Amino acid sequence: MDAAVRAPSGGDSQAWRFLLVDDPTVKGQLAEPYRDSVRLLWRGHYSAQAAAAEADPQAETSRKFLRLRSSVQYLADHLEEVPLLFFAFSRNDRDGSSTFPAVWSAMLAARAQGVGSAMTNVLDIFRPDTTKALLGVPPDRGWTLAATVAMGYPKGRWGVAPRQPAHTVTYRNRWGADPGFSTEEPLWPPTRRHA
Repeated sequence: MDAAVRAPSGGDSQAWRFLLVDDPTVKGQLAEPYRDSVRLLWRGHYSAQAAAAEADPQAETSRKFLRLRSSVQYLADHLEEVPLLFFAFSRNDRDGSSTFPAVWSAMLAARAQGVGSAMTNVLDIFRPDTTKALLGVPPDRGWTLAATVAMGYPKGRWGVAPRQPAHTVTYRNRWGADPGFSTEEPLWPPTRRHA
C-alpha cells in the first residue's frame, strides 16, 4: 500500500481510499454479486466472442478467448478463496487517471514480492452499490468503486505474460511511424515462484 500512495495524482489530490478484505465472511458476501456480474459479462459484452469461440474452438482467437474465459470464471467460482481483495475507491476522478496509477503501483510492488494480482471492474460496472454497501462505504460521500484487485500467490506456472512486441504497438513522432526500436523478447526475466 505504501507503493500505492507514492503514485502521482491530479493536483496531488490523492483522492483515493483503499480497502483490503481478507475476512472470509466478507469475501463470502461479495462472492455472489461477483459471480452474478461475471454472468452478466458473458451474456452481454462477451456474448459474441463466446458464441464464435464455441462454434470454432480450434481457431487461435477462440483458444485465446476460451483461456481468458476460463481464468475469469475460475476467479468468479473461487472468489472466497482469494487471499486478499484490494478495493480502490476514488472521488472526482472521472477517468481514473489519478487512481489507476496507485492501483498499478500496488500491483507491481506485489509482483516484485512474488504476489500475483488481477484487476477487474465487473463489480463497479454491474454491482457498485451492492459492493459499497457490503463494504460499509459511506453512501453520501461521493466515493466511486474504481477497481477490485484479487491478490495471492500464483498456482502453477507464472511467467511474463505473452503480449504483442512493444515496437508493433508504438509509434514515434507521428501515427504509424517506426518507433526506432525493436523488442522481440521481454526485457526482464520471469519472477521466481513463491516457495
